[in-house]
Amino acid sequence: MTKLKLKHYFGASMAAMLVLNSCSNTKFLQEGQLLYTGAEVNIKNDTLSKKEKSNLAEALEDQLRPKPNSSFLGLRPQLYIYNITKEPKKDKGLRHWLKYRIGEKPVLLGDVDRKFNEDIIVNYSENKGFFNARATSDTISKNKKAKVIYTLTPGARYLISNVNFPVDSTVINSEIQSIKSESLLKAGNPFDLDVIKAERERIDEHLKNRGFYYFSPDNIIVQADSTVLKEPKVELFVKLKNNTPQLAKEPFTINKTIVFPDYNIDDVKVGKYGIPYATDSVEVQDDLYIVDPEKKFNSRIFNRALYFSKGDLYNRKDHNLSLNRLISLGVFKFVKNEFVVSDSLNNQFDAYYLLTPRPFQSLRLETLGKTSSANYTGGEVNLNWTHRNLFKGAEQLKASVYGAFDVQIGGPKDANNIIRVGTNAQLSIPRIVAPFRFRSSSAYVPRTNFDIGYEYLSRTQLYTLHNFTGSFGYLWKENERKEHNLKVLDVTVVAPQNVSDKYLQQIKGDPANGIMPNPSLQRVIDKQLIFGPTYTYTYTNTMLPKKNTMYYKGSVDLAGTLAGILSGADAKAGNQKELFNIPFSQYAKMEHDFRYYRKVGDKSSFASRIIAGIGYPYGNSTTIPYVKQFFVGGSNSIRAFRARTLGPGSYDPTVQNASFFFDQSGDIKLELNAEYRANLYKFLNAAVFADAGNVWLVNEDPERPGGKFSKEFVKEIAVGAGVGLRLDFNILLLRLDLAMPLRVPYFEEDDRWTFDRIDFGDRNWRRDNLILNIAIGYPF
Repeated sequence: MTKLKLKHYFGASMAAMLVLNSCSNTKFLQEGQLLYTGAEVNIKNDTLSKKEKSNLAEALEDQLRPKPNSSFLGLRPQLYIYNITKEPKKDKGLRHWLKYRIGEKPVLLGDVDRKFNEDIIVNYSENKGFFNARATSDTISKNKKAKVIYTLTPGARYLISNVNFPVDSTVINSEIQSIKSESLLKAGNPFDLDVIKAERERIDEHLKNRGFYYFSPDNIIVQADSTVLKEPKVELFVKLKNNTPQLAKEPFTINKTIVFPDYNIDDVKVGKYGIPYATDSVEVQDDLYIVDPEKKFNSRIFNRALYFSKGDLYNRKDHNLSLNRLISLGVFKFVKNEFVVSDSLNNQFDAYYLLTPRPFQSLRLETLGKTSSANYTGGEVNLNWTHRNLFKGAEQLKASVYGAFDVQIGGPKDANNIIRVGTNAQLSIPRIVAPFRFRSSSAYVPRTNFDIGYEYLSRTQLYTLHNFTGSFGYLWKENERKEHNLKVLDVTVVAPQNVSDKYLQQIKGDPANGIMPNPSLQRVIDKQLIFGPTYTYTYTNTMLPKKNTMYYKGSVDLAGTLAGILSGADAKAGNQKELFNIPFSQYAKMEHDFRYYRKVGDKSSFASRIIAGIGYPYGNSTTIPYVKQFFVGGSNSIRAFRARTLGPGSYDPTVQNASFFFDQSGDIKLELNAEYRANLYKFLNAAVFADAGNVWLVNEDPERPGGKFSKEFVKEIAVGAGVGLRLDFNILLLRLDLAMPLRVPYFEEDDRWTFDRIDFGDRNWRRDNLILNIAIGYPF
């Protein structure tokens, strides 16, 4: 099938589906019923700009009820399912589930209360300063479908003429006066109720940080007066309500800070103010009272976590900071804070911290079944032990033992099974352990981490690798968006064993039997010593309720830099140095991962990602260690290609006349991904995606021609696309992505696009080109 025919066939199919689905939903309507397809708001106003009208109309349309039946690409599949499913006889079973859980009852024009929506439009407009707004409505119907057209005549928008903050002699008024210049209410701006609410919140936040613990935004009133002006303007007066409690007008200071680190409501007596009171002795540390009869915790952790001291003026910033730091220690299940007035004459209260610890030790067994796009199927077992208070200072020790196996089933070539057995231990100390002082004002406790691990990896009939890892470094967060991870020393030692003759034969080659030499395989089994600092910076605002969010992760890896400089190593000149009889690696590597998420509607979004990385060997190395190189392909990368079978550059891995596939790697990586995601039903999501990218080499490799990065790299970009289903059960997201290659970089340069080869009816084509990825979680 030619490209043109395929395009016409696809377009005709989509058009037929749209028409069929459109007609099939309306044929289920009864006589006189009209399917409601939505509403439109028109603005009649000569003083507003086109953009202002558009923004107002969009905001008003969002307020209207009910919403029409949900749609996907112009179709209404949930409504169709409801219509074609017969009425169930019982309130359970498959039919009931399909009709009332998966399906969606039709929204009819008769369900729309036009008068109610007109009132909503007028009320919203008045809140935005259009005090003389009027609204009317009408319907347009065709082919058993109807939509409602609302027309708003807002009139002139009222502007703020002046903002007044009345003065009196109270302490609280003085605080309000001190920040009136920063008011969100500005003369000349439109009257807007949302801005007024934000102004009240601004004043409340300032007062909370100046000791007014009992104050509330509801204690502020903003009065608008338009009677004294002939033009459409209002004068605003910002002041306290007359019924504001006296307690809310007084700033409070901290008297005592009392911590109950082993709080349990069932085991502690209740004191005068409903606060637990213990009869045991109280430990006092720098005006901090700690009630811990069993001495489960070292008092120093509370000195670091709590920011209130005796005599301090209460402020909400330190209040929240202390709570967040206690939570981030990871040792407490519940953190509760209460303030009790202890001296009403001097406006003092005591701060109580009621902390319920988590079990200090836990043991967890995990089992995992998995499959990969490289035709590997296997399983993994993990046994994890955690101690959350090792030295009574909230130090966390995590130790794990694991075993895993992967067996290749099918695929274009035979491969060897993989067995992994290993152990790992991590000690995390909730402070910076260093010869210098480090005082963090972040809500997150900084940590010093020590890691050590070992893994035995056996690729049966080929080789065995012993991997030893260790690291020491610091992890800290500036805030919820910015995180730093500095490993002062990150060490990896790889020692090979039991390298088979079969594998050595692939390295040396056997021209007589058509097997060409492949020296690059030697790097996999070389002894490796990698050490040096690494740094990772992460920024994300995806946790915020915003329409557009982003994620960025950048990393730098500098291996063997100082050792190479001091020893004068130069591998290219034959002067390669060793440590412990192992040549150490020397390279510089960095990688950037940027992701952008945009909400398209209530039930759909667009996600995109760009990954760019480069590694450069120098000094004691001519190549980057195999375990530190870049790879593409697989369920979280370019999904139309099996994991680690793509690249470098235009090199064709299928020409390897070997009895097994080995992973394709590169020193440079570029990857781009785009995905449209839509919710079909509560837990059922669909996606359409496209992936592109490749890896390249910094230096020429005679055994992998076409692998070096050049100015022609764009021509060597691989492209794939596909569709996916995601089952989101909150605690688990199961993902199924079906992808096919659209551009293959190792085909002839003028024949790399594959549109003319697509043939869904050909079994062999489907086997070689349709890649099913089954994974847990989103790809990015």
